[in-house]
Amino acid sequence: MPPKKKVVEEETSPLYLGRFGTSLKIGIVGVPNVGKSTFFNVLTKQSIPAENFPFCTIDPNEARVAVPDERFNYLCDKFGPPSKIPAYLNVVDIAGLVKGASEGAGLGNAFLSHIAGCDAIFSMMRVFDDADVIHVDGEVDPLRDTETIFSELRLKDLEYVNKQIEKTGKVVARLGDKDKVAKCEHETLLKVKEHLENGKDVRKCAWNNKEIEALNNHLLLTSKPVIYLINMSEKDYIKKKNKWLAKIKAYIDAEDPGATMIPFSGTMEMRLLDEPEEAKTFLEERKTTSALDKIIVTGFKSLGLQYFFTVGEDEVRAWTIQRHTKAPQAAGKIHGDMERGFIKAEVMKYDDFKEHGTEALVKAAGKYRLEGKNYEFCDGDIINIKFNVTDVKKDKK
Repeated sequence: MPPKKKVVEEETSPLYLGRFGTSLKIGIVGVPNVGKSTFFNVLTKQSIPAENFPFCTIDPNEARVAVPDERFNYLCDKFGPPSKIPAYLNVVDIAGLVKGASEGAGLGNAFLSHIAGCDAIFSMMRVFDDADVIHVDGEVDPLRDTETIFSELRLKDLEYVNKQIEKTGKVVARLGDKDKVAKCEHETLLKVKEHLENGKDVRKCAWNNKEIEALNNHLLLTSKPVIYLINMSEKDYIKKKNKWLAKIKAYIDAEDPGATMIPFSGTMEMRLLDEPEEAKTFLEERKTTSALDKIIVTGFKSLGLQYFFTVGEDEVRAWTIQRHTKAPQAAGKIHGDMERGFIKAEVMKYDDFKEHGTEALVKAAGKYRLEGKNYEFCDGDIINIKFNVTDVKKDKK
């Protein structure tokens, strides 16, 4: 008797924990007076209040900042179009949180609702001492500050989850296994409650696809990806030395493995902004670099976003999509008709285009590909969409 054939299960990509879409936001979060508004001013090149007293920011300030990309710059130089549209990162400056925020301290409930409206977090940690810059707790301790922030987020999530467990529990009690979706959601929320009570954030836990589907109905505060921004003095940043850096790195490795830590200096970045003509010389003489590009790019990627390019003499544009987006849905970002009437995508890799210089030479090298409906656009793909909705073929370059 021949051996039984192994059943090969179809692999599915892990679901993304968070809100679906491309108009996603990242919020700058921290205790008062750690440099959030100063960083926002530099990042967006705007002027908003950044004064030396707690709760200077009451209403959240929002702006979008272009995502720096040498590929985009090269394509713009190559085609020289009048219209140049990069990808953008949406940034929100959120007022400082204090202990007790989950119970309303320091206008905490309003500020926590502002975090709820974001999809990722820049967690701002101050490691510089300055007698002229008041610290809400008297002395600088970034680890204490960080735990204050995330303990408040956990408490708010726990308050919310307890209410939801009561609701889903009634459904399960009434329908039992007849409503498997409700049962899964209820069981997932019970797991969330246990993790939160043990001081563990949702994003740090392992979830299967069904549990992630349930969690995405709630978008909990502690489910949002976090990037730790370490605000240093100009002197310490240039020297790459500070007594807190090793401690923070050890904390992140232990408590939030996989998270990104980016040191920067708000003071230095403001100097570079205020003195653009001297900026290059300043950086070269001190053998240092600005951290802004890295912060922006990392923030953009933390939202699960990427982009593809359309190019031509009229316009070079980066089109933002979520990772693992199929070709028809990605084409729909350009125009709805392209998704409805999608036929195929003509694809060049950016590196191939840069190497060969023209579309014709990429084709001659055999690197110009035709992709169908199951193709997932890759970051930096240069795309030409073929579609037909009225028996007349149209191109978009």
